[in-house]
Amino acid sequence: MTAALDGRGETSLPVLESDGPLALRRTRATGPYARVTVVGAMSAPLGGDRLAVEADVRAGAMLRVDSAAATVALPGRTTGHACYDVRLAVGEGARLDWLPEQLISAHGSDLRMTTRVELAVSARLVLREEQILGRHGEAPGTLTTRLTVRRAGRPLLDQELSYGPGAPGGWDGGAVLGGARATGQLLVVDPRFASEPPEARLLGDAAVLTGLAGPAVLVTAVASDALLLRRVLDEAAQIVVPR
Repeated sequence: MTAALDGRGETSLPVLESDGPLALRRTRATGPYARVTVVGAMSAPLGGDRLAVEADVRAGAMLRVDSAAATVALPGRTTGHACYDVRLAVGEGARLDWLPEQLISAHGSDLRMTTRVELAVSARLVLREEQILGRHGEAPGTLTTRLTVRRAGRPLLDQELSYGPGAPGGWDGGAVLGGARATGQLLVVDPRFASEPPEARLLGDAAVLTGLAGPAVLVTAVASDALLLRRVLDEAAQIVVPR
């Protein structure tokens, strides 16, 4: 998908193409944003699947991307893992709000998800990720996620997380999840943080706000379930997301 300013200075979607199990739909938005909703056309990702989503937000444009439902990683007919790659680019003076629903790692699944973001110096980004480890009453599958963000060609954030069978030991211990089955983060990149950096702080009992050199803010949270996790991240958004 591509978002760009049209001749009237409004955000348009000159490219909106999709195929396979992920369908992209333009949906109603308020304010200056264009909005795209990712709709699952069939069960995915399954073992062996190779999925990719790309978004290019060009100079001055404003795009919000969400999803119609949670993404559920499921075991497939093959023993191979599934791959889900997200590639995002945000140009000068542009803004991208990347707000998908939760990713659920079902028992027996094996998913490797990568998100790569390239930002211009004056670009703004709001990115939310939420992982739910297992459906109700079941053990999680294997899930590895990597988030890489570069600003003006320089690294801003690069982290990899692994959960479930085969993950490095201690992923469920007190130093990582401490028995929680929902985890997520909210990353906000905004040039205003260069002069108004937020102070690191705890947000309740299981979330922390950290300022990054970038300028950016990262909120990391764990919770017992998806509902509580979303509540924590929504409350954090009220503090750090620019209006």
